[in-house]
Amino acid sequence: MELKLERPLAVFDLETTGVRIGSDRIVQIGVVKLMPDGRRLPWQTLVRPGIPIPPEATAVHGISDADVADAPPLESIAGELLELLAGCDLSGFNVLRFDLPFLAEELHRVGVHWDTTRLRVVDVQRIFHKMEPRDLSAALRFYCGKEHGGAHDALADVEATADVLLAQVQRYADLPGDVDGLGEFSGDRLRAPDAAGKLQYDEQGQVCLAFGKYRGWSLEQIGRNDPGYLQWLMTKAELPGSTLSVMRNALADIEA
Repeated sequence: MELKLERPLAVFDLETTGVRIGSDRIVQIGVVKLMPDGRRLPWQTLVRPGIPIPPEATAVHGISDADVADAPPLESIAGELLELLAGCDLSGFNVLRFDLPFLAEELHRVGVHWDTTRLRVVDVQRIFHKMEPRDLSAALRFYCGKEHGGAHDALADVEATADVLLAQVQRYADLPGDVDGLGEFSGDRLRAPDAAGKLQYDEQGQVCLAFGKYRGWSLEQIGRNDPGYLQWLMTKAELPGSTLSVMRNALADIEA
């Protein structure tokens, strides 16, 4: 079966300074318009973000501050971009969760309204996940060649998970063979320090806020610059008890 198009389908992707919608900025936009007559029309531009590109973002997409130094800002190319997308439906990989809201927010920030309410959006990632399930049963079938007869029984699930883990280590020669390496590969250091996800770690391992006007600030920085706000957080912000416990421990470590 071939893809049937009544309107052009604009497949687009953003490269950004990070993943925080409203705080991070676009550094590159790529679009391929799939036309009803079968043509593919590519378009791409670098974008000067107006803020430094973090090294960890450059490590992902390879775009540095020097690369975008002479690139146009978003407000300069917004008109051209919207003209390119006019009359198109949209597509992308994880576009519904990331690229679409990110671009809409950034256009709004520079004073450009982009109405996508009447457009259809095809998320290639969601098609992938629905057509090729990534649950435990699928993993056991893929890595171990057997069916998961006891799905959703706790012991049967962990037995299957253990089988999959051992098979993964055997299958991939470049996968770490120790728990430290596998934890790093899994991104366990990136998890929130509290169960509610109200906190995060910075690059130095300090506990920071993951919300509000001081998002990304360490508790030490907040206490030094706005002690009244920190006091409000600890007493009146109605944060979960587990979050407050992590904050108290972090502050105790700072004072020690």
